[in-house]
Amino acid sequence: MKKELLDLLISLKERFDGIKGALKLEEKTEKLKKLSAKMEGSDFWGDQKNAQKISKEAARLESFVSTWQNIESSINDFSELIEISEENELTELEKEIKNLEKKFNNSEIEVFLSGEHDQKSVILTINTGTGGQDAEDFSQMLLRMYLRFCEKKGLKTKVLEESPSEAGLKSVMIEVRGEFPYGILKSENGVHRLIRLSPFNAKNLRQTSFSRVEVVPEVGDDLSLEIEEKDLRIDVFRSSGAGGQSVNTTDSAVRVTFLPLGLSVSCQNERSQLQNKETAMKILKSKLWKIKAEQKAEKISELRGEMMDNSFGSQIRTYTLQPYKLVKDHRTNFEHSNPDKVFDGDIEGFMTSFLRIV
Repeated sequence: MKKELLDLLISLKERFDGIKGALKLEEKTEKLKKLSAKMEGSDFWGDQKNAQKISKEAARLESFVSTWQNIESSINDFSELIEISEENELTELEKEIKNLEKKFNNSEIEVFLSGEHDQKSVILTINTGTGGQDAEDFSQMLLRMYLRFCEKKGLKTKVLEESPSEAGLKSVMIEVRGEFPYGILKSENGVHRLIRLSPFNAKNLRQTSFSRVEVVPEVGDDLSLEIEEKDLRIDVFRSSGAGGQSVNTTDSAVRVTFLPLGLSVSCQNERSQLQNKETAMKILKSKLWKIKAEQKAEKISELRGEMMDNSFGSQIRTYTLQPYKLVKDHRTNFEHSNPDKVFDGDIEGFMTSFLRIV
């Protein structure tokens, strides 16, 4: 056991050395000192909004720096402890080193989250592709996977629009808020493929099904997104759902369509028609921003209605349940041998491997 634990610590040390430059601990420490000096000023709380912003940034920096300083010192300390430990003392050390590895993996993601929009909230949409009932069920499985992941990461989720079916979902749209939602979830954007023995087929034949996941940051009032009224159509309809106090029974659901692209966004889960319209417009702007960025267009008028097929040949990840069990990301070649754990929200490895290459 001693050799295995030493090898694990050597691996962690090599990984730490590999990202040490990206951590910029000295730079962040200096920035933290400057922010702390500002916070000690007598007039600091004169501007409440700015003070809260600085306090939040200082807390984030302090947490980041202390976490990685602790990881580095723990790697060194454990290496020394193992060398002088007897075999019967290694069991407890193994638990602590495994926890250190988990802490390293969880903290590593933030190192790569320095993009312009990585800290912004996210609109995540799942649309069922080809595959019939299996695909609808797959969309439901993906939704649960993301909700479980967000719950584990402390990210807050809210369903904005949902179109259920007998087998699962036709589509669903959720909002995700918290620490670095877009930076973390942007790896999930694309077509996902499921291969399994169909529970909806009387002969239990192997079935391939597809669902598209779209991840866009909430860009807010981006001044470069000038949408003309003539390019919009606003439709109002009755909200649908399972019923209950949270579902409006009036014509409060809103669909906003950007006519040049035929791009539609619906929202029905807010309390009023006005709130649904505001939310739908916010989402529409985010989707248009993403299309604009992908097509490198200067103006919205230059956008083209191109979209990747939600079918075979365009998938970013395959979830295979039959004839073997494996989840593989085709962009990074990262693999997970336990699909059950993946569908229970264990997808951080896919995200980290993606962030390393972007």
